[in-house]
Amino acid sequence: MKFLATALSLALALSLGAGPAAAQETKQLREPDVIYVPTPQEVVDAMLKLANVHKGDVVYDLGCGDGRIVVTAAKRYGVRGVGIDINPERIQEAKQNAKENGVTNLVTFRNEDLFEADIKEASVVTLYLLTSLNIKLRPKLLRELKPGTRIVSHSFDMGEWKPDKTEQVNGRTIYLWVVPANPPKFD
Repeated sequence: MKFLATALSLALALSLGAGPAAAQETKQLREPDVIYVPTPQEVVDAMLKLANVHKGDVVYDLGCGDGRIVVTAAKRYGVRGVGIDINPERIQEAKQNAKENGVTNLVTFRNEDLFEADIKEASVVTLYLLTSLNIKLRPKLLRELKPGTRIVSHSFDMGEWKPDKTEQVNGRTIYLWVVPANPPKFD
């Protein structure tokens, strides 16, 4: 089955006009932890506003799907963005989305496992995962992100790490945390 998935990814990359080197980059690392459900645009807008995105920020979307959050951040605020997703199909969609929106010079999409990705450059991190995945990701966020980095999650909290702000957008909850200088310790 894994061979078939790899073969299909290779065929997809080649059919999109990519050479063998680009096809090599397109691989399914492991099965995704969550199914892909796009964040509605009004929630994307509210997440970026809640994070106070501004010139000079670097927005990382962990589990970026079709890239709409970093594409919106680049288009609306002129900031750089990095989308990370384990699913190569989502990465291809994200790259196409960036191209259609004229922001390929500002955004990068990486087919990586978000638990292993280098995220140190981020000043804003966006998430639409499950609470259990946010909690699993929490030590990495607190260890790798600089104090002052804003983290915004759509629908799911981080357990006992209480958010700095919570907002409702059309019946959906978004949460904001700011990485403190002295990160809390959790069991």
